[in-house]
Amino acid sequence: EEKVVESGGGSVSAGGSLRLSCTASTSTLHASHMGWYRQAPGKQCELVSHISSDEGSWYATSVKGRFTISQDKEDNGKNTVYLQMNSLKFEDTAVYYCAPGNPLDIGNWPCKGYWGQGTQVTVSS
Repeated sequence: EEKVVESGGGSVSAGGSLRLSCTASTSTLHASHMGWYRQAPGKQCELVSHISSDEGSWYATSVKGRFTISQDKEDNGKNTVYLQMNSLKFEDTAVYYCAPGNPLDIGNWPCKGYWGQGTQVTVSS
């Protein structure tokens, strides 16, 4: 059973933008950390950004200044995390996953599809 649903991926030209969304199921509604990860073919799973109630937001050096993470917790309990991606580069091409939990604790599990199936982002140069 999926615990999150990622959406918003697609194909864009270099310099373009995409906005990814991650909707959390009931079991992840109260996660204090939510992160976005990505995995390109032949490469390791990479933490792109995460957001927490205590520590704010964090970005990988490769995306800092181009990506913005945000979170929307609605009164009805729905929890959505967004990743606004601007000035996309060819090297941003990957499957993007979101996952709850402290990145130090969950390792590469997000890229194995444990929480969601991910969404494909393809950037053409």
